[in-house]
Amino acid sequence: MNIFHGLRARGVADACALTIGNFDGVHRGHQAMLALLVNEARNRGVPSCVLTFEPHPRDYFAALHRKPDLAPARIGTLRDKLSELAHCGVQQTVVVRFNQQLARLPAQAFIDEVVVRALGARYVLVGDDFRYGAQRSGDYAQLDAAGRAQGFDVARMMSYEVHGERVSSTAVRQALAAGDMLATERLLGRPYSISGHVVRGRQLGRALGARSAGAGDGFRTLNLRFAHWKPAASGIFAVRVHGLQEEPLPGVANLGVRPSLDARDVNGGQVLLETHCLAWPAALGPEGGYGKIVRVELLHKLHDELKYESLAALAAGIARDCEDARAYFATTYAQTRRQTTRDRI
Repeated sequence: MNIFHGLRARGVADACALTIGNFDGVHRGHQAMLALLVNEARNRGVPSCVLTFEPHPRDYFAALHRKPDLAPARIGTLRDKLSELAHCGVQQTVVVRFNQQLARLPAQAFIDEVVVRALGARYVLVGDDFRYGAQRSGDYAQLDAAGRAQGFDVARMMSYEVHGERVSSTAVRQALAAGDMLATERLLGRPYSISGHVVRGRQLGRALGARSAGAGDGFRTLNLRFAHWKPAASGIFAVRVHGLQEEPLPGVANLGVRPSLDARDVNGGQVLLETHCLAWPAALGPEGGYGKIVRVELLHKLHDELKYESLAALAAGIARDCEDARAYFATTYAQTRRQTTRDRI
């Protein structure tokens, strides 16, 4: 998939079949829409194209009005969104910075300048609640009328449901906030995961091993930055780590701001996903994880983040989390995998 940052980026196709949206999470509703888009693009002999925004428009308005509560919790990183869009067969994604200029663009001007002039849309597919233009004044009827007048087809996809439940980014956020990872997986069509480059932290986990009996060489962690300040999920999770070896590794992870540590540490109080593999591959050596791109599946929430009063208490808490994660993989996860295998057979 070709990725372009900005409407004027060199190499953007002259014509396309287009859909527009934030696509946070790329859930099953998004996937159904993208499958239709890819098919329509193929029939028309033009590339499929997604126009998406960074930051999320609601992030922009939350900052503008100094009301952080208006910002939606973020399901996935931009990296993961782009990866899922590519997995769905999209040929081109244009990432546009949502700013004051775009926020003030009238609806008809958005059609003229973005949809027609910049992207050359021959076909536009939108969701049933799609709005655009300044103050969200543009609707489907206006877009359809513009298509008739300006020579592009317009289609609308209605809500996608699974077992009577409307699939939406809001529903995914609610499931993640509740720690219901099975519901999240049903809505996404896959386990919820976060990927990225492993970055260096304080390497505190290694020292904690000395404070907890049986921790061996410590609680070495793989640290991934979650760029948005408000992740949809947080807490301690049983996870699987992909990218270190051929088979995924079981582990336990903390997603959040680590309330037991000094906010002035090397990561500056940023949101991190810190993952400890329950069995570290010896072939990697102690430094073998740094710089690798890994994907961490969050399978089961153990509990919310906790604030420990000392490093010794923190080490003991991590040791308990490791045991709970091992118990999950030995029981619930193993049973689920056996049932999934039988269903596939």
